[in-house]
Amino acid sequence: MGSSPYDPKLKNACGIPQLLSTDSFKGKKVVIFGVPGAFTPTCNNNHLPEYHQKYQDLAKKGIDQVVCISTADAFVMDAWGKWTNVSDKVIMAADGNGDFVKATGLDQDLTKAGMGAVRSKRFAMVVDDMKVKYIGVESKPGVSVSGAGAVLAKL
Repeated sequence: MGSSPYDPKLKNACGIPQLLSTDSFKGKKVVIFGVPGAFTPTCNNNHLPEYHQKYQDLAKKGIDQVVCISTADAFVMDAWGKWTNVSDKVIMAADGNGDFVKATGLDQDLTKAGMGAVRSKRFAMVVDDMKVKYIGVESKPGVSVSGAGAVLAKL
């Protein structure tokens, strides 16, 4: 991990997308979880809400930041975060071109599902001072190894 062209973007208070540098994770323990699409049923109803609900439990286990990443643009991720009312508990990060997920091998082609050629796999990773300590990638629909409960069990 580190500052690179693969760093995701998020919106600042002025509504202008800004870089979320992975350099900001130095010295921190961070959970990054990836979803195939904002507002999609499993992502919206299960994956994101569980991280929001279990944020305090994650913080008690030493997690400094929780980041949700998707191959949507920064404006969509901002709107999704506002709509789900995750406030500052979950950073809503956009990987619009799929650079981060492609660089980490966490991309998938969902053309057959009508969602596009570059989408994020459903995953979660725990990054401790820039080192990946856990990664759970879903092999079938649903949230099991990438959910907040699975991450908590690994901390």
